[in-house]
Amino acid sequence: MSYLRWHVTWWPDLVLAAAGVALSVLASESWAGDRPASGFVVLLIALCTGLPLVFLRHRPVAVALVLAVLLVVFDNAGSGLVDGVQILLPIVVGVVARQRTLPWTALAAVAACLATGVNLADPGIAFTSNYWYYVVGVVLLPVLIGRYLRGAAGRRDRGEEPAPLLDVLFAAGGVAYAVLGTWSYWDGHDLRVGGVGLLAVLAGLALGAIRWLPGSVLLFESALVLLADNLVPPVADTLRVVLFVALAVFASQATWRWLGAGYLLTCGVTLATVIDSTGDVTGLTYGVVATMVVAPAAIGAYVGVRRTAARREEELRAERARSDRLAERERIAREVHDIVAHHVGAIVLRAGAAQYAGAGGPAAEALADIRDTGHQVLDDLRGLLAVLRDPGPDTTLPVADPDEVMRDAAARVTAAGVEVVLDIAPATARAALVARASAARIVQEGLTNVLKHAGEGSRATVSVTADEKELVVEIRNTPGRTPTDLPSSGHGVAGMRERTRALGGRLTAGPLPDGGWRLVATFVLPVEAAAR
Repeated sequence: MSYLRWHVTWWPDLVLAAAGVALSVLASESWAGDRPASGFVVLLIALCTGLPLVFLRHRPVAVALVLAVLLVVFDNAGSGLVDGVQILLPIVVGVVARQRTLPWTALAAVAACLATGVNLADPGIAFTSNYWYYVVGVVLLPVLIGRYLRGAAGRRDRGEEPAPLLDVLFAAGGVAYAVLGTWSYWDGHDLRVGGVGLLAVLAGLALGAIRWLPGSVLLFESALVLLADNLVPPVADTLRVVLFVALAVFASQATWRWLGAGYLLTCGVTLATVIDSTGDVTGLTYGVVATMVVAPAAIGAYVGVRRTAARREEELRAERARSDRLAERERIAREVHDIVAHHVGAIVLRAGAAQYAGAGGPAAEALADIRDTGHQVLDDLRGLLAVLRDPGPDTTLPVADPDEVMRDAAARVTAAGVEVVLDIAPATARAALVARASAARIVQEGLTNVLKHAGEGSRATVSVTADEKELVVEIRNTPGRTPTDLPSSGHGVAGMRERTRALGGRLTAGPLPDGGWRLVATFVLPVEAAAR
């Protein structure tokens, strides 16, 4: 069981680390750089880049600082060797903005900006405003997206409707990335500035509709990548990253069949853009492309599975809460039935006794009518009882003196090792029977919870009081030594709260400063009961 728990908990982290290593290897351009590096150096840098992602979900700030340091340390390693770090660092900063507070986000963002600036500041080259725009923009955009997602999560917890700002951020982030990645190629081609810029802007803007039309956006981005590869090949490299983002979002919403289709489509488009002019495609090329595309598809599929599981869990939790409320109301209805039947039976018996005593004239006719009507009411109640009662064992509160029920509950819990002091005010005898019966059930459930959670050595004080308007049940207990592992007779505090609410009352429960627990249930008494 411990191995299974570790496997379920850590496998997403291992997938992230493997994807980071693969991305660093694939992004490295050491074979085409001006200072080619050995395979050992490429693998070393890739491992240093990807392995810290194991801790991304739990220590995102530390991962961001590690990547920032790596970007500075490997600055002079060679052309293209730190491209993986440059790509992953803004993403990690976005995760920090999503999971951590604003001060931690600012720390990670400043470290990322400084590291990116050091990496771009080559000797003899002036650090112009264009460089500063790139340094700040590449970090600021994921920070904005992460902070928005953090706020959206809080709004969902409060039951608020999500705002469309996320679509605007997707579009703005896509445009900014596409423009920053392609602006150096806007001139010197047949399309000139306007054509290349239009490709970049369209590719970024399309991400604004990715949540609503994921399949259409994936097809659109694929077409743009193929078009850019034919007209301005360097631009296709940047737009391919936008295509991977579209694939990840598509994978988070699509079924497995459509996910396979999207994966094959993206593999085909990527393969078409990496084939050189000779058209020589080897098995290694296919493997590299398949590995490159599988990372966004796997991440998107994982997010989709987690989202579906969370939604189903929320629906199941709501359904359970609804079932608990209905079950509690059903128990209350059965108890009310028993109480009403008890009183009607008493009326019928008294009317029969009065007839037997020799009442005559109009009184005898009235008594006969009362007796016949009472019998009819009892027959109707028996039919209602057959509908309300469960086919299983009957666990409803018997029509007995509620005070006796509470004393019996106190005696049972005392015998189990909890000292119980029960104080029932004489004024409660004048309260409505349905309120007293519900109070008895609260005492039963409350003392069971004391035995279950505090256990032996605890001391419970039960007070039942009533005035003209309310009947109040208060249960206090001190901490115990050994909690008892046993089921409660109802649904815990939630069930007791539903019971009191159904009768127009209220219930509060919470810990005491000494480590104990206090529960107070208040039932509003009807005016007629108060008058009696």
